[in-house]
Amino acid sequence: MAEAARKFEVAETPLYREAPNNIEAEQALLGAILVNNDAFYRVSDFLKSLHFYEPLHRKIFEVSAELIRMGKMANPVTIKTFLPADEKVGDMTVAHYLARLAAEAVNVINAGDYGRAIYDLATRRALITVGEDMVNIAYDAPVDMAPQEQIEDAERRLFELAETGRYDGGFESFSDAVKMAIDMASAAYMRDGHLSGISTGLRDLDAKMGGLQPSDLIVLAGRPGMGKTSLATNIAFNIANAYEADQQADGSIKAKNGGVIGFFSLEMSSEQLATRIISEQAQVPSSKIRRGDLTEADFEKLVHCTQMLQKIPLYIDSTGGISIAQLAARARRLKRQRGLDVMIIDYIQLMQGSSKNSQNRVQEITEITTGLKALGKELGVPIIALSQLSRQVESRDDKHPQLSDLRESGSIEQDADVVLFVYREEYYLKNKEPKPGTPEFVQWENDMNEARGKAEVVIAKQRHGPTGTVSLAFVGEFTQFSDLAEEHHLPDRFE
Repeated sequence: MAEAARKFEVAETPLYREAPNNIEAEQALLGAILVNNDAFYRVSDFLKSLHFYEPLHRKIFEVSAELIRMGKMANPVTIKTFLPADEKVGDMTVAHYLARLAAEAVNVINAGDYGRAIYDLATRRALITVGEDMVNIAYDAPVDMAPQEQIEDAERRLFELAETGRYDGGFESFSDAVKMAIDMASAAYMRDGHLSGISTGLRDLDAKMGGLQPSDLIVLAGRPGMGKTSLATNIAFNIANAYEADQQADGSIKAKNGGVIGFFSLEMSSEQLATRIISEQAQVPSSKIRRGDLTEADFEKLVHCTQMLQKIPLYIDSTGGISIAQLAARARRLKRQRGLDVMIIDYIQLMQGSSKNSQNRVQEITEITTGLKALGKELGVPIIALSQLSRQVESRDDKHPQLSDLRESGSIEQDADVVLFVYREEYYLKNKEPKPGTPEFVQWENDMNEARGKAEVVIAKQRHGPTGTVSLAFVGEFTQFSDLAEEHHLPDRFE
């Protein structure tokens, strides 16, 4: 008897499960829009036609949205001419169906709730699609596809879904792009310093670049000893220290000033990087910190500085030899869990491509820079990627770096939106000290006095701004870059 009951239960099980949807909510919202077009503006910032389950409802919402945005009236009479006249909804014509939607419309006040319900169900359907694809690919995985690769692909699709509610990409209208450009200009006008991007904390560099722009790949290059990492850590601290959170209408958190930093340190451990930042900010030489050679005043400065640094949103990943795919997966995770406004990578040449057996280093670097550019666009954050320069700089009389000095691949120059070179004349002059008492020594001493404590950041390429040179102050003892005091910024002098 029990066996027969079990067989009956199996027979009663439905052959398929319908995707989550709520046709009544869709009808209620469309009816509200057709009766009062103001209802559209309660859902227009998050709801798109593709979120509707019923194809006819998608078309009705799309036509209504277009008419309303053009300043025209959207009602059953005006939109029926844009819909297929011969289509039937059960035993009703489309015109009759539109009239029924309007007749049974809900209150406009409830439109937002219905819109949110439709959006949530569309997200669930998208999740089902991602999940089904994961299962199918796992069952029938291609021979050359490693499980890690599938995890990274699934993570990317889930991240895109979490960020935007859609995972298909595609075209957007130029009018939407224009609105975004105007919003950016408006935000720049309202922000401190009138910057369209995130401030680096260095006045003259911000003036030339307008701050760090979202989705830009900024390559910061220089020969060893020039201070690439120091400049990157200075900028990272300035941005994280200036962080001010601003809660949006939908409950999400966005940076009003400054930002959350993700620092991928492939060269130094997190402890070494922390020591360097403490040294820069407390103005105690890092050699003294490592040796414990500290006075009581130094120790007090360190304690005060450490208390301040513990509060800033600066996250460090010190995995060596990380691949572009791993880096992308970790960056997505950080953005989802803690937020992410700026990424820093120290440095490109220590990264790996996705294929382990790649013999062609130029090809590998091309894959890395292309991947970084795509990741910046996906996450909508600026990426500062440090890069080594080739030795040919040392063989020239003029040691100023050029774009042709970027090592291993022309793709670094090609993919970068901005290329910055760090150059310190003082570093080269130190090694050229002539014999004291000679005329050359006097000239050298004058040159040293002129170059001491100064650094140059050469903007060699910038897609949306001028190129040129920015002068900065550099304190070698603490590896700290700061704004250079100029004549018009100095206090009045009395002879």
